Amino acid sequence: MRRETRSLGVTYPVVLDNDLKMWDALGNEYWPTVYLVDRKGRIRHVHTGETHIGSEEAREVERLLAGLLNESAANAGAGP
Repeated sequence: MRRETRSLGVTYPVVLDNDLKMWDALGNEYWPTVYLVDRKGRIRHVHTGETHIGSEEAREVERLLAGLLNESAANAGAGP
């Protein structure tokens, strides 16, 4: 897997959950489900269902992700 992720330019952690341990721990019931996690490792947003480029759902996930990426580590999770 390292070779494949490297060839795609992926530099962030990738989770493999072949035994569904993480799936179960999260109480996941649907596929696909996207979890947006802040710099402190807290799940901040969950989107269940497909998104398609340019759709309202995809734009919302991108907006939320951009917000998390713009948070400093010290302020991650601060505010509403």
